[in-house]
Amino acid sequence: MSWLPLSFGAPMVLWGLVALPVIWWLLRFTPPQPQKEVFPPLKILARVLRSEDTPNRSPWWLTLLRLLMAGLVIFALADPVWNPRERIPVGGSLLALVVDNGWASAPDWNKRVATAERLINDAEKKEMPIILAFTAEKANQQIGPYSAGDARSRLNAVQPRPVPVDREGVFLAVANTIGQRTGATIALLTDGLAAKDDDKAFATLLAAKPANIVWAAPDRLDMVGLTAADNGLDRFSVTAIRAPAGVPRAMTAGAFDEKGRRIGDAALTFRPGEAVASGEIVVPFELRNDFAAISLDGENHAAGVRLLDGTAKRRRVALLSQAPTDDTRQLLSPLYYIRRALEPSADIIEPKSPDLQEAIPQLLEQKPAVIVLGDVGTVPDAVREPLIKWMQNGGTLIRFASTRLLTAGNDDELLPVKLRLGERLLGGALSWTEPQKVTEFPSNGPFAKLAPPQDVTVSRQILAEPTPTLAEHTWATLADGTPLVTADSRGKGIVVLFHITPSATWSNLPISGSFVEMLRAIVQLSRNQGAVGASTENAPAATLPPYRMIGADGQIGPPSGEAKPLQTGKAPLPVTIENPPGLYGTENGVFAHNLLPADATLAPISRPTVSIPVVTESYAVDEQQDIKGPLLFAALALLIVDGLVVLWLTGLWRRAAGRMTAAAVALIILPALFLPVPPAFASDAKPGDQQAIDAATVTRIAYVLTGNSSIDAVSRAGMGGLTRFLREKTALEPGDPTGVNIESDDLAFYPLIYWPVDANVPVPSQSAIARIDEYMKNGGTVLFDTRDQFAATLDASASPATQRLRDILGTLNVPPLEPVPSDHVLTKSFYILNEFPGRYAGSPLWVEASLEASNPGNRPVRTGDGVTPIMITSNDFAGAWAEDENGNPLFPTVPSDPMQRIYAFRAGVNIIMYMLTGNYKSDQVHVPDLLERLGQ
Repeated sequence: MSWLPLSFGAPMVLWGLVALPVIWWLLRFTPPQPQKEVFPPLKILARVLRSEDTPNRSPWWLTLLRLLMAGLVIFALADPVWNPRERIPVGGSLLALVVDNGWASAPDWNKRVATAERLINDAEKKEMPIILAFTAEKANQQIGPYSAGDARSRLNAVQPRPVPVDREGVFLAVANTIGQRTGATIALLTDGLAAKDDDKAFATLLAAKPANIVWAAPDRLDMVGLTAADNGLDRFSVTAIRAPAGVPRAMTAGAFDEKGRRIGDAALTFRPGEAVASGEIVVPFELRNDFAAISLDGENHAAGVRLLDGTAKRRRVALLSQAPTDDTRQLLSPLYYIRRALEPSADIIEPKSPDLQEAIPQLLEQKPAVIVLGDVGTVPDAVREPLIKWMQNGGTLIRFASTRLLTAGNDDELLPVKLRLGERLLGGALSWTEPQKVTEFPSNGPFAKLAPPQDVTVSRQILAEPTPTLAEHTWATLADGTPLVTADSRGKGIVVLFHITPSATWSNLPISGSFVEMLRAIVQLSRNQGAVGASTENAPAATLPPYRMIGADGQIGPPSGEAKPLQTGKAPLPVTIENPPGLYGTENGVFAHNLLPADATLAPISRPTVSIPVVTESYAVDEQQDIKGPLLFAALALLIVDGLVVLWLTGLWRRAAGRMTAAAVALIILPALFLPVPPAFASDAKPGDQQAIDAATVTRIAYVLTGNSSIDAVSRAGMGGLTRFLREKTALEPGDPTGVNIESDDLAFYPLIYWPVDANVPVPSQSAIARIDEYMKNGGTVLFDTRDQFAATLDASASPATQRLRDILGTLNVPPLEPVPSDHVLTKSFYILNEFPGRYAGSPLWVEASLEASNPGNRPVRTGDGVTPIMITSNDFAGAWAEDENGNPLFPTVPSDPMQRIYAFRAGVNIIMYMLTGNYKSDQVHVPDLLERLGQ
């Protein structure tokens, strides 16, 4: 029996409510016991002539109280249940409960357990044996039959696994256990995803001829998994899949390093009906090589994490030369300097034979990341296609100029650019030109952060044919603009050409330190195809121990006792309980064994079509509550109240209460007589003291309240974004930013005040200007931001905002200003920076000039601890820092560069650290640490 959210286990007891009128009648006409009182004789004589009054009925409120108590008892005896659930039709000879506990069940595992417990409870009431099986456990798992108590213990002991389900094997074991028993109920608690050979598995289970089937599946499939994470030539690509859905969905994938720090983000968007989405992380390759794992935000399962193995750290490099080996002339060998440069950081392999038709296949079998052709000219046709295919799949080919290359002619597939016939001689007896030096490295290549060598010259080179796209393929140039190193992509790989020989005959570059750095940069940019555990004919399969495993919830932790070493010689490598997804190997090298392969798909499971009854169940936590106990407790409480009321009506309660009250008053008053009287003090608290204490105890960033609601909202969001960045990246724990009114608020509590200048906001009053002047004289700093980078600068025709800034500064004692010098403390107070962009880039950050700093006559505003009292920019810092509640930026950067916002936050960190530490970072004690950080 069910009434809305209330049901009763014994509804027939509710007929007892019919007796309530009878109970009411009995209570209504049964007067309470007459109360007895002892009166003084005179009072008795005064009442002798009065007629005796005897109550003839119970008070109405006492009758109602007793009726309510009787009703509660009747309701309690009817076994009431609040939020009752529908009973699942479990019947027959036994219950066969099959639960998917693979990776897809992790997000809502608690609901699955609650649903399974309801089935077990229903089977327990009918005293049915229970078969309990899980589809992501070992093949020899015990599945029963169990009693209800044992089944419940087994259910609570099992956890989801980060592996795919094996329905075929488990369904066969369940069917064999059911055997000849007829009329069984089979309950299938699936994860909603289709698995391999589902049709065959269901056919095996249905052969047991069950009486009915209980089918449970998630309401919707919203899980997303990662299938690929590809470190490309100039960007990092991420691919994710989901079950086909008609609704769009946007996601973010984060890139993490080995210490779990988030160092990159990729945005992925599933359009309506699409099951595959991809995103890119465009950051320098040095940062991409630090990626250790990719994780989807909000996906708490094993498929939402993809690990990257140690292939980004040490690569296999193959060296090949057609010159015969001469131990007596090693310095003239084409591979001598290359081998010396790469041996400390790469695994060097060389062929057994110099014959290209034998050497190239031998090298390709070992899957190198890089192949260096020292003095190879023409590649034979028999091995040319395998070499090109290797590059298309991600290999990096490095070639050098040689006399053989000059006679080989142009090969569009194996050369990055077209070459001119013949060589160029510089500085010879018959040449008018001098040997050329190497100029600044272009910003579009991997050498952009390297310093050009000052002592390297080139006397001979092979020239490239001038084309409109030559500059795009040039990674290094000479002083006269001719290319020294060119490169071009080939599918997923690259081909690189040094226009000089690898020996020191055409240039002294091979014997310089810059040659080592250039080769290592190219190798670091390459893709390691010879990963740890890769098996070839020359490198047999490896057995790698488990190192770090991915849990069912997507967390990375130590391996469990069930994980066994991974045999990498098997292809493909399946994800099993013995080999769960994770990293295998040691600290010296690991192999990433991920859950989803590149060709994986997610499809919804298909419910089999059967002639027997099928009941559909939804996953939900059981919220029903038995309220029999609370009702009996309430009835008992009313019974106690009734007893106290009866005592009160008979007079016993009042007499006892009077005596207890007198005793209590005496106990309270007597000790108070002996207590000392505390002295009275006058309060010296003043309005605003608490606000001052709060501001002084926590470091806060302040911003000027301009009165324009939109500008103030951007300032508040910007200072809030910078505050969160400071909490995440530094040891500073600043408080929430504060808006200040420069006309009335005390400014002394804030190390920095951000002032967005707007032409429509009136100039502050003279008293406010005087307060700002006093604030700067006492060591505070004001950061003026005109936010008009593309309108004007300080030296050009003034924009309205710049003109308003001049009006404000015209009444202040402003020191001489200059753009931040390259050796200023601001450039290295926390991050090492050479510019200070905001939402816009290009405008300098103006600070107090450091010339004649010791002359007080030129310093109307004295600096505190070497800190400038004023800063001016037009880059709109607050617009770059502004974030919503979810941490998403509110405004795009101009230009749209993802790194510009990061540099803007770093600029903010440097400014705050400069405000708090002053000239601490300019101390010469820290110069060695800074040089070490710069790699010098």
